[in-house]
Amino acid sequence: MPNELNVVSDEDIKNLIYTIRGKQVMLDSDVAMLYQYETKSINKAMKRNIDRFPKDFCFQLSKDELSKMWFQNGTTLDTRNIKYRSEKYLPYVYTEQGISMLAGILKNDIAIKVSINIMRAFVEMRKFISSNSQMFERLTKVEYKMLEYDKKFDILFNELQKDENFKQKIFFKGQIYDAYSLIIEIIKSAKEKILIIDNYIDDSVLKMLAKKRKNVEVVLLTSNKTNISKLDIQKFNKQYPVLKMSTSNKFHDRFIIIDNKELYHCGASIKDLGKKCFGITKIKDKCIIEKIINI
Repeated sequence: MPNELNVVSDEDIKNLIYTIRGKQVMLDSDVAMLYQYETKSINKAMKRNIDRFPKDFCFQLSKDELSKMWFQNGTTLDTRNIKYRSEKYLPYVYTEQGISMLAGILKNDIAIKVSINIMRAFVEMRKFISSNSQMFERLTKVEYKMLEYDKKFDILFNELQKDENFKQKIFFKGQIYDAYSLIIEIIKSAKEKILIIDNYIDDSVLKMLAKKRKNVEVVLLTSNKTNISKLDIQKFNKQYPVLKMSTSNKFHDRFIIIDNKELYHCGASIKDLGKKCFGITKIKDKCIIEKIINI
């Protein structure tokens, strides 16, 4: 049973009103809080009387609509409603008419008294939006422009960063993490295949390769002195397929080839990153990539 009526100001109620699909609405959890019911109880009441709740009275949010509500009115959704973070449990919202209909169905003093305050809050919000409609329209246009510029800037910045990072990098003794991070970025960039040529590979390279994209094939070309066993490869493939290893004595330097398109020359073995001064250079000559692959 509901408790005695708690005092909720009109201003507090207005902060619970959002604009979705061009309609002013309130979250089911907020309506339940004001009516002093459980959220599932008011939604059950709505579903038992579904004929009284057409789509302009009540509707279920999409995931995108729910995320947008976080940024409206300078408030955030109640984080206690953890289940709303799952697509399986998206909330319902009620328009002014839907809330009025709910109050009639629930038939208790609290719902009736609170619904009067809610109606007043909706009216005030409509007046405010109507009197400031031109300003909101201008702000919306500015926001869209800013979003477009932000996206373009991000794309340009990422491209510049990519060229800056991968053209050539020199690492000095002790820069273990920086060197490790760059190798991880190279590994993550692969969409189909990674070829690593290194005569002194150990299990540390497997830890790096665990960060590759799913289903990217990996080929390790190393000497017969490698410390990686067949059991290591079997265990890796059970979780991060597909990894293959071959031996060769045709290479002295270390190389990483991504998707048969990008070639990186490593001045040190991957297992020794940052132990001494070394460099990583991106080689853009496609003919060299083909020659290395076909050795």
